[in-house]
Amino acid sequence: MKLISWNVNGIRAAVNKGFKDFFVKENADIFCIQETKLQENQIDADMKKLTEYNYWNSAVKKGYSGTATFSKIKPILVTYGDDDEGRVITCEYENFYLVNCYTPNSKRELERLDFRMKWEDKIKEYLKELDKKKPVIYCGDLKNPSSNHHNAGFTDEERDKIDKLLKDGFVDTFRYKYPNKKDAYTWWSYMFHAREKNAGWRIDYFIVSDRIKDKIVDAKIHSEVLGSDHCPIELEIELS
Repeated sequence: MKLISWNVNGIRAAVNKGFKDFFVKENADIFCIQETKLQENQIDADMKKLTEYNYWNSAVKKGYSGTATFSKIKPILVTYGDDDEGRVITCEYENFYLVNCYTPNSKRELERLDFRMKWEDKIKEYLKELDKKKPVIYCGDLKNPSSNHHNAGFTDEERDKIDKLLKDGFVDTFRYKYPNKKDAYTWWSYMFHAREKNAGWRIDYFIVSDRIKDKIVDAKIHSEVLGSDHCPIELEIELS
């Protein structure tokens, strides 16, 4: 099974930069996107035709946040996060749960850091509860780089939360497959030619329950794909 996750930083802009071509070419079984930045009534009809099953969670605030999950496989159940920012979609399948997430940023001056910390605690407990029933695949923009410790998205507090998740029954699929890989990033600033210099951060992840880590076939970062300040990531996993 092939899964892809991509923070598109505005799906309408991404469509104008080749999103649909990449979507069709990769032909993933499940394709998750974050930061859609649109309301339900703004979704292009052609987007809904990309897969038979697609689910959208939009923020109340226009042009902000939002997630969507495209699936060739019909989920047993689809649920949405209880926030008003459209940040989580959970699809239950026969053998696993898929949680598509766009983690909130702490913002400049860390004005939202407390909110972020509460969010992390809540999502961790949610994932652990799901994991008691079926294995979990958790993906999206999770904002957890390893340096630049005092800026939004990069603080020790934020990194500590996901580190604790990984110590509590979950596995970072890319690091599991490539423990010694360096300079593998998924996000680059639009400033200072950061992408050309490959001065970025790895803040997009596929994380899975520890007990299915031996089912991981491969984990990829499609750094060659443009269209957003993030690039797509991929997980190939065998779940019977």
